[in-house]
Order: sequence, then structure tokens, then C-alpha cells
Amino acid sequence: MNILYCGDDGIKRGVLISILSILMRTSKTNVYNFYIATIKYKDVKPFKAEAAKRLDELVKKYNRKNSVQLIDATKVFVDNLPKKNMGSYFTPCSMLRLYADKMPELEHCDRILYLDYDVVCRKDFSDFYNMDLTNIEAAGVLDIYGKNFYHYHGLFKFDYMNSGVMLFNLDECRKTKMFEKAVTLCEKRWMMLADQAALNKAITKRKLVDRKYNEQGERPHADTVLHHFSNNFKFWPYFRVQKVKPFDVERVHKVLKITEYDDILEAYNNYG
Repeated sequence: MNILYCGDDGIKRGVLISILSILMRTSKTNVYNFYIATIKYKDVKPFKAEAAKRLDELVKKYNRKNSVQLIDATKVFVDNLPKKNMGSYFTPCSMLRLYADKMPELEHCDRILYLDYDVVCRKDFSDFYNMDLTNIEAAGVLDIYGKNFYHYHGLFKFDYMNSGVMLFNLDECRKTKMFEKAVTLCEKRWMMLADQAALNKAITKRKLVDRKYNEQGERPHADTVLHHFSNNFKFWPYFRVQKVKPFDVERVHKVLKITEYDDILEAYNNYG
């Protein structure tokens, strides 16, 4: 299975926990090719090669066929700068997934599962990864907030996907030039949540799947497969955006009152 993360040095704690959760919550017979795309651009602190090397050593302890490969996407990024969205709240690295079709390291991949650095695996997701994607560019879950405001097609007809967990049919995306269309949008038009907005506008052949494959709520349900620690709106006793990430161990316990990931967090703390 091909798994893609994108980001700078700041995602290393989250990526470690996410990878550990996959290794610890799925079958050891599964073979994972983890890719981490980063850039060396202006003041961006790139994901370090040494950190990727240590992760590669870690994943091979679970299955010697597993691997972690760091992708320097600087050239493809600079050659196609998302000019209108370079000053957003998010780092430029948040848009790197839009260049997946141009990364030489991914040329052999027919599909790839993109995960945000704050996604924790609860159960084996092989059925999701191996689903039929014939004539489909991407599969994903509705965004719990954005679905109400974007791509609304009538009563209870929603299609605006959260981009934190997306399964891309790279072969189909290359044929339709979906990623190129998304990058062009980012070059010419400012958008809130630019990468997610661009993907939702560019993807014309999508497959919506059950929320259990991208649980965006505070706590997982019994059937949750991939738990996305996304930001949540809280309205009581006052409005605020609640942000708790998996590596904020104390807040995971005290604020979210989640303890089921303690074995993963213990492995994270022992990693050194």
C-alpha cells in the first residue's frame, strides 16, 4: 500500500504517531510504502532526511518489506507555484499533494492514500485502500463543516470532501489531468483552505465513502477506521476552535478523554 504525507519539519511528531498506529493496528503481513513529500523553499524548514531514515528503520522492524522514502518536491513546486495562495494560514507544504502526479518517485504508483499528519489508524483499512476505483479520480469522506457550504446540489445532496484522508487513483488522475487543474486554480484564484478547495473543484469523478474512513469528530465511534484529529468548533460556554493533536498527549487525555491510543502514544514516547 502506498501512503503519502506532505509537510515540513513540523509534522514529524504527527507522522510518527500516524505511522505507528498503522503498524500497530493492522496486519504485519501488509506491506507499506510510506512517502513524505517536503520542500526546501525560502523559510520552510524541510522534513529532515535523518528523520525519514529513522522512520524507515522503524517500519522495517514490523515488516522488512516496508519502506519510508523522503521526496524533495522543491522543483515541481517552484515550477508551478500556487501564487495566489502562498500567503495563507497554512504552510506551502499543505499544497504538495497537488503535485503527486509530477513526483518521479510516485510514477510507478497506480493509487496512493494521502493522510494528514494528524490521522490515527484504529483498524485495518485494506478494504478502503483496495476498493474499485474504475473511472474514479479520488475517494473520500464528506467534510463535516464544509459540506454545508460548498458544492451543495439540493436537499441533502452533498459532495464536498475533506482532504485529510483521500484515496487517489493516480492512473486516472494522470489521464484527466486533475492535479494540474487543481494547481492552476491555486495559481490564479485565492481560496480559503486552498488545497482542499482546489481538489474539490478539480475532481469531477469522485466516490464518497462512509465517515468511518475519516472520522472528523472529537472521539471515534465503534466502527471508526481512521480517526482524523481535525479542528472542531465548540459553541459552549463560548464559541472557539478546539485544536487537539495526537502528540498533545495530556490534552488527548484531559480534553478529549481518549485513552484507547495509549499503547501507540507509549511507543511514540519511547521512540526517543
